Amino acid sequence: MTSSTITDASARPAGSDFARLSARVSAAGLMRRRPGYYVARSLLVGAFAAATATAFVLLGDSPWQLAVAAAAAVLYGQIALLAHDVAHRQVFRTRRPSAIAGRILGNLGIGMSYGWWMDKHTRHHANPNHEGLDPDVEPGALVWTGEQARASRGVNRLLNRHQAVLFFPLLTLAGLDLRRASLQGLLGANGAKVRRRGLELTLLAVHALGYLVALLAVLPPGLAVAFFAVHQGLFGVYLGSIFAPNHKGMEMPTQAMDFLRKQVLTSRNVAGGRLTDGLLHVAMGGLNHQIEHHLFPSMPTPNLRRSRTLVREFCAEIGVPYHETGLVRSWAESLGQLRAASTPLRS
Repeated sequence: MTSSTITDASARPAGSDFARLSARVSAAGLMRRRPGYYVARSLLVGAFAAATATAFVLLGDSPWQLAVAAAAAVLYGQIALLAHDVAHRQVFRTRRPSAIAGRILGNLGIGMSYGWWMDKHTRHHANPNHEGLDPDVEPGALVWTGEQARASRGVNRLLNRHQAVLFFPLLTLAGLDLRRASLQGLLGANGAKVRRRGLELTLLAVHALGYLVALLAVLPPGLAVAFFAVHQGLFGVYLGSIFAPNHKGMEMPTQAMDFLRKQVLTSRNVAGGRLTDGLLHVAMGGLNHQIEHHLFPSMPTPNLRRSRTLVREFCAEIGVPYHETGLVRSWAESLGQLRAASTPLRS
């Protein structure tokens, strides 16, 4: 597995369930690029960034800067989502422009290595929720199975024991922890396959230096620390709120599955009502349609919602469970897995 791209599996048996579904999706035109959508979305994110930076400079030494920090957390989340779509080649067809845009958005924009994340996310898509293969279910401050809980040691064991209660507080550190892991990956600590390591490290340094200089130039030290804490903490919570409801609490395969079942059975769609579905789609960058995204990673975000009915009907035809629930219920199921996994430590 390489970090070159995260695209749809193209070499599937001609008569497989996925091949039949893929033919229907392609016939409906749902794999076509949407350049107008991504131009508009990029302009909106750019305008959001300009407005946030302007407010930061104009407010100066003011307690309202904490509101700006909260807005900046949402901005970072939206930049991360845009980088995610770039990585999946939803925006550009080829590697070079995708890599350029990804490094600008990831390394320079939010201070996280694009190449490291590509390597990690590719492995996740190949085997979602598969212990030992999916890096998103590796044990650490959180564990996902009773076996992982029994094997935990030290501080992690204490955290794991109460992980369902501590989940949201721990998310405040998620953004910083991902940056730490990406830096280690660039330095070769975890075997990540990353191109242009020197360039990525330089861009990370430019981001970090620019961020700290801006804080100290505009804000007094105490307010600068508060801004940093609010910004980075809420950014971590936002990231966790985008990604955790999509897989946590779903099936964790222990045996081989065909591609379609591997992706559908480990994923959860998050649905909103008539008034909230559009807002949920924007807030989660379309990843509330996680089943469709995992089946067709290079499908442009605006087409995911349109493909939902087609995919759901096909799953019903072949008898594959298609799980979709509301946002509150998705969190209840996710936290339920955390509680169940930590049971051996509380017994």
